[in-house]
Amino acid sequence: MTTEETVEYAPERPARLAWAELAPDVYRAMVRLETAARKGLDARLVELVKIRASQLNNCAFCLDMHSKDALAAGESVERIVQLGAWRESEHFYTERELAALELTEAVTVLTDGFVPDEVYGRAAKRFEEAELAQVIAVITVINAWNRFGVTCRMAPGHYRPGAHT
Repeated sequence: MTTEETVEYAPERPARLAWAELAPDVYRAMVRLETAARKGLDARLVELVKIRASQLNNCAFCLDMHSKDALAAGESVERIVQLGAWRESEHFYTERELAALELTEAVTVLTDGFVPDEVYGRAAKRFEEAELAQVIAVITVINAWNRFGVTCRMAPGHYRPGAHT
């Protein structure tokens, strides 16, 4: 005899505001900024940065989106899962990725009100200046997206890679 257990999940919280529809010029400008920021960077590195910033900002919508985009870009489930504890699992990441993750945390949290020289210096050793500028741009843009997602309470779970509007 087989019994099927029904699992009742908590209800999805409704979005507070459909900001992209209400401010379409801002949304389109953000998309253009996003495209410019990631130019020339490895897609998997970009997605790792976006996932880590989104974890720190508690943006469930962006975590959903960028985890799926990372998988679509060839990232492993293992590296995505370990990202929340990347300092304890450094052996999963390259030196460049570690520098980008450390910089992501410093820029996202700004605990001391600035990015420490040591953190910036480690990133500067791993990236050429133009690449470093792009990495900083990606970090800045995902933080802006996170603010929209969290403030407007965008619901995760509905995003499909390749279905960008």
